Amino acid sequence: MLTLYDAARCPYCARVRIVLAEKGVEFETVEIDLDDRPAWIYEKNVTGRVPVLEEDAFVLPESAVIMEYLEERYLEPPLLPADAAARALARVEIFRFDRLSTPYYAVRRGDESARPRLERALAELDALLEAQPFLTGGEYGLADIAYVPWIFRARSQLGLDLEPWPAVVEWVGRLQERPAVAAESELVAAL
Repeated sequence: MLTLYDAARCPYCARVRIVLAEKGVEFETVEIDLDDRPAWIYEKNVTGRVPVLEEDAFVLPESAVIMEYLEERYLEPPLLPADAAARALARVEIFRFDRLSTPYYAVRRGDESARPRLERALAELDALLEAQPFLTGGEYGLADIAYVPWIFRARSQLGLDLEPWPAVVEWVGRLQERPAVAAESELVAAL
């Protein structure tokens, strides 16, 4: 049985929860209080951060790596495109995620001067989503999962109105049709 060291408020953990749900993988959860991390979590991940996935003696930190591991271990349903070039482009989107996360965290820490950078990142997403329904083309996948937890939290925790980015609003609507993403949206609304 897989164990996920998790924190409900953590968007990185949300990525892993969504992938596990999409793949239909059963797992146990160990909730970590991010304000009072237990000393033993540093034995699982030297940075003390979550998520951490564990099975027997195998311990894996870092959400992007965990997502790829789950994609390779549990083949159905596929969350990366079949085409190698399209898979590579999906990975580029995930790799460049900091365009959104860096200003998001700055605003969250109270730096309102970063809000225009966050809005530019959303404008970039909007432009991409005007041309295609999902971040890497015609199919939902890991890139969408990599971004959507921050969009939910930007709306609820930063008071960000998504209306100026209609393609992002439509994309979020499409994603929320998926039970795994809808569950995360509901969790964020309850935080």
